[in-house]
Amino acid sequence: MSTEGMLIDGRFLAGEAGSRPVTDPATGETVGEAPEASLGQVSQAIAAARRAQPAWGQLAPLARGQIMQRIAGLIRRDAEALAMLVVREQGKTIKEARGEIGGASAFFDYFAEFARRIQGEILPSDFAGEQIWIQRVPVGVVGAIIPWNYPAALVSRKVAPAMIAGNTIVLKPHEDTPLSALHMARLFVEAGLPAGVVNIVTGRGETVGEALTESSDIDLLTMTGSVPTGKRIMARAAQNLTPVSLELGGKAPFIVMQDADLDLAVRSAATSRYMNCGQVCICNERTLVHASIFEDFVDRFIAHSRTLKVGLPLDEATDIGPKFSRAELEKVEAMVAEAVAGGADVRLGGTRPTPLPTPGGHWYSPTVLTGLKPDMPILTHEIFGPVVPILPFHDLEEAIAISNQSRYGLSAYLFTRDMPTIMKVINELSFGEVYVNRVGPEALQGFHVGYRDSGLGGDDGAHGLEAYLRKKTVYLNYSGGATAPLMPY
Repeated sequence: MSTEGMLIDGRFLAGEAGSRPVTDPATGETVGEAPEASLGQVSQAIAAARRAQPAWGQLAPLARGQIMQRIAGLIRRDAEALAMLVVREQGKTIKEARGEIGGASAFFDYFAEFARRIQGEILPSDFAGEQIWIQRVPVGVVGAIIPWNYPAALVSRKVAPAMIAGNTIVLKPHEDTPLSALHMARLFVEAGLPAGVVNIVTGRGETVGEALTESSDIDLLTMTGSVPTGKRIMARAAQNLTPVSLELGGKAPFIVMQDADLDLAVRSAATSRYMNCGQVCICNERTLVHASIFEDFVDRFIAHSRTLKVGLPLDEATDIGPKFSRAELEKVEAMVAEAVAGGADVRLGGTRPTPLPTPGGHWYSPTVLTGLKPDMPILTHEIFGPVVPILPFHDLEEAIAISNQSRYGLSAYLFTRDMPTIMKVINELSFGEVYVNRVGPEALQGFHVGYRDSGLGGDDGAHGLEAYLRKKTVYLNYSGGATAPLMPY
């Protein structure tokens, strides 16, 4: 794969700070080179976005939406090539990568529909001959930072709502997974997007990312990633009072009641835990099973896990690909070792697979742990890997208490046939998303939102679009008379 240039002000540029290799998680081999932006190039991208924003914001929303629909069509045209890029740089299976690219195009289709749906309000005034308008207007220039686990879909998740709202954007993909974002940049230009509306700059978070977060010319920072990075961004943004929208980590509880459809719960728990090798913020991070069905569930879950193939991501039969990086692999290994040292029982896996699918890949076997206590780190810290801690509970109150005993508050799951149980969990779980008798991914028209350490703000749907708009209040007096009335209160 050849080096792709960064998109700055409609031009594709090499990195003034050099380039960095992009490696395949399945083999460890270099599959491409990515440019490293200089601080000057970050400034150029922000300046380009600032210049382009007034004209883009004044363009009819329908015209913006038509460009977005062309982008969606081009993503579908290049779907297989983009899916291959995602596999090569991120490591998810080809089946999952195709699903990700489908989502990447869907974001543009969905938000293009808001061309006729961004509404303001007209309120009655306290005075004759006057109206009060509340308009929704673009925030201006958006700075976006995305992680490595969905390198194509998250480009769309940030760019599409920013565009339809009339904003321009400077986006930084993760330094280790920039290739699909750079390919999408070429599609933006091919679709006829004016120069400067979308700028994609690549490089390290410590340089490019910090330059974005510290800029006084950024009007909104939106970031998906880790809690420590989110806190650093929020602290730096505070220097300029820049609004932030942060989607951070998760520690989703997966509650299985004694009346649940057990086969459905087992399959769903496995899907939610193992998708993208467990590297999803809404993954099933801790499985809580009623004590009366605990051993039956564990036996069925282990049997199902044994049927899953760990292998090369481009093999259509593969279910679980490699971990993203050596550091991520070693982190998971350390968490499992800590749990075992604390008394956990390894019921399945707990090691790298033998033989390895490839010697240079970052492989880890599906792993099931029992014999756990709720306060163990593996039940309180995000794992982000194919490790399933399963814990029994004796009543619903205990399950809710264990679930809420977390600094994270993104997603939660419940499997039961009982409506009063469903309503009690919905009312008492402190999580931004609750899935009942199903698993993710989240819907375009929903609202992806977390509590506590899982972030603030949110993505998707009409509520996610609100982050990209601000309100302007207009007092319009058309009476032709004096306009300095006394306050009526």
